[in-house]
Amino acid sequence: MNSINDLRAFFIDRDLSSYDRDNFDRFLKAIRFSFTIPAIHVTGTNGKGSTVNYLKGIYMHAGYKVGTFISPYFASMNEMIAVNDVHISDEDVLRLFNDQEANFTKFQLTSFEIQTYLAFAYLNEQKPDLAIIEVGMGGYLDATNIFNNILAIITSVSLEHTNYLGKSISEIAKSKSGIIKDRAPVLVGELDESAMYAIRETAKECRSPLFVVDDYHNDKVEEVITFDYRPYHDLKLNTKAKYQLKNASLAIEATKILVEAFPVVEDNIRQGLLISSLEARYERINDNIIVDGAHNPEAIENLMMTVMETEAKPIHVLFAAFRDKNHSAMLTTLSKDAASITLTTFPHKRARTKDEYFFYLDEYPFYDDYHLAMQDLRAKYPEDIILITGSLAFAAMASKYLRG
Repeated sequence: MNSINDLRAFFIDRDLSSYDRDNFDRFLKAIRFSFTIPAIHVTGTNGKGSTVNYLKGIYMHAGYKVGTFISPYFASMNEMIAVNDVHISDEDVLRLFNDQEANFTKFQLTSFEIQTYLAFAYLNEQKPDLAIIEVGMGGYLDATNIFNNILAIITSVSLEHTNYLGKSISEIAKSKSGIIKDRAPVLVGELDESAMYAIRETAKECRSPLFVVDDYHNDKVEEVITFDYRPYHDLKLNTKAKYQLKNASLAIEATKILVEAFPVVEDNIRQGLLISSLEARYERINDNIIVDGAHNPEAIENLMMTVMETEAKPIHVLFAAFRDKNHSAMLTTLSKDAASITLTTFPHKRARTKDEYFFYLDEYPFYDDYHLAMQDLRAKYPEDIILITGSLAFAAMASKYLRG
């Protein structure tokens, strides 16, 4: 590959009808690759990226060199790979890609498989004290699931990616539990019984200690969130998004599980939790605009609970989603509390178009141009809250446009 722009054009999401990871496994065996960094592996329907973010903040404040791999990316794949919050350089991306370009072609690897290899190869070179790895999708067959972690975290389980992960909560939970490794601990968020049963069975098979996140208490939302999580009092999160309490609690509990291998003190917890939220996670712009990448029914429900508890003004929603997402359930949840809903689309081959909203066009206005939709909503409701949501990719585009 001659330039980073050529490479960025190469990394376009590919719609897969099925995935079995066989090609990636053959590639790794052929080059005799192994990932040697002590690593936490994080999966779940919602909250993966934010849990990684809080863990990164805590361990960096404790003085550890921390590598991370997260997805998706918005501007360039460099965003996915970082050490101590410094993204991989264009030069390193190109160097690592060109080293194996012939094999990428030979084994017909997907974009995410290549990105995963580049991340793990880079982290092997950088030798951080700890890596925190977010899965792309699911667990068992995910391209990231090629190492023995020191802790597996399963944040939440709900119906999503049913074409790949299973048709029921228990089947999806079983897929996600594939990151559990022999005798390594596993930490789970609040799950329903069918999900918990599937994960408990996998943990038993792997002889892995199973931990469940504790309850947080005394939470209060002002300009920041204040809460207690045993044994700490008056912890703060630099956000108003109450759904982040679940992710922060998982991060705190993880540090307790790993305290012998990676000790931290209370101040590391306090300072680390103040890390800025990820892009398009309850991101407030120009006071009355909130951008959030909620993209499934569970996430939309958590988002609306936060909005209704923290905002005192009418809520006007601008919504766009991928066509493989359950837009009907999301719109039903939004309609319960939103003063208005406007539909739109955005430049992505998976984005739902006007014709694909046909059932709702009599009820909600549709804009082909989301920029114009935002301008009209801001002009029409200058004193109210405008909530932009439905897709993480759409939310990121809207965020960049509004901040640009």
